[in-house]
Amino acid sequence: MLYKYQLVLLGENKELFKEIKLSLQKSFDELKIIIDLLKIITIDNIDEYSGGQPAFVIYSGNKNNLDKKTLKVIEHQKLDGNVILPIYYNDFYEEMPELLYNQNGLKFYNNVSKICNIILEGFELLRKNRKIFISYKRSESSNIAIQLYEFLEQNNFDVFIDTHSIDKGEEFQEELWHRMTDCDLIIMLNTKGFLNSDWCKQELDKAHVKRIGIVHLLWPDCDFADFAHLGFSLKLKDSDFEKPIFSDLTKGKLKQNKLKDIIELVESSRARNLASRQDALITDFTQAAHNNQIEVNLQYSRYITQLLDNGKIKVYIPTIGIPQSINCHNSQKLINKIENKEIESITLIYDEMSIRNYWLEHLEWLNKYLEIKTLRKLDFNKHFSN
Repeated sequence: MLYKYQLVLLGENKELFKEIKLSLQKSFDELKIIIDLLKIITIDNIDEYSGGQPAFVIYSGNKNNLDKKTLKVIEHQKLDGNVILPIYYNDFYEEMPELLYNQNGLKFYNNVSKICNIILEGFELLRKNRKIFISYKRSESSNIAIQLYEFLEQNNFDVFIDTHSIDKGEEFQEELWHRMTDCDLIIMLNTKGFLNSDWCKQELDKAHVKRIGIVHLLWPDCDFADFAHLGFSLKLKDSDFEKPIFSDLTKGKLKQNKLKDIIELVESSRARNLASRQDALITDFTQAAHNNQIEVNLQYSRYITQLLDNGKIKVYIPTIGIPQSINCHNSQKLINKIENKEIESITLIYDEMSIRNYWLEHLEWLNKYLEIKTLRKLDFNKHFSN
């Protein structure tokens, strides 16, 4: 089964939906992303929707023509924690059902490309977020690790591999965990001696705890069924390797057709992982708010809002991986797009596990000086109880 990026189109604006689908197909082609990984869901095939896969919802129509079935689907999508983008033409409150009044709508000015960029950002499909980590045993699979590194880079991924990505003089293992935390997916090259390495086993354990997606490439002489539930597995055969066969640890390479199979598996697994990590962080945050009787709402650009008694709003932006200055910059640009809203504060929320101490200290220091703050998961409840 392939995991999909689900675009849920609700409402009667069929012409707009047709333009969005054509524009997205072009964007997927430009980004070299397999178009089959995009699943379009409407009210007619809503039964095919899966709550375990990433979803982005668009509603565009007239509330006076809204049927009960569509209204129930919108309610279900909100309960699932999915981003909903209301698109309107003239008057937001005249066109949108009351259920969407607390969402930020986008007025349509013949800007289909802008809508598609919002969808791509919602799925985190732009290059700056397509981060892959390759885990391998140097003495057994270095050549294929480098081959995969080069192939994935050519296919619009930002790839981490220790021999190419860590500067000399860095504290190697700490930097390895730090970089792994910032990745969407780990590709593990499961050669015969892979799990004999303590470091490789630790990478597997840390990936599981952090909910980072895993793709296992199993060498022909290996069978790691005991941890297959921790990720997707692809069993390699002798015929998948160019001559000399896989047992030649210094020269063996994978055939091009097998590299294409791996890309498809990586894209599919990354889709599932995005759903898992994003939902986990958002759920932990909203649960902390609920525990303290605070109401928050998830908005279409993947940020969360809290309406204050004075009419202003607090904005919280879930950050998968490591918060950096570019997150702060993009967050400020994002907030500047919110019309007719007074912002009390902007906070990036993140999971601090395996982020290096010097970086956590740096974030705490930045909190003293920058307008945009950061909040680690450990402090969610304390934040709302203050």
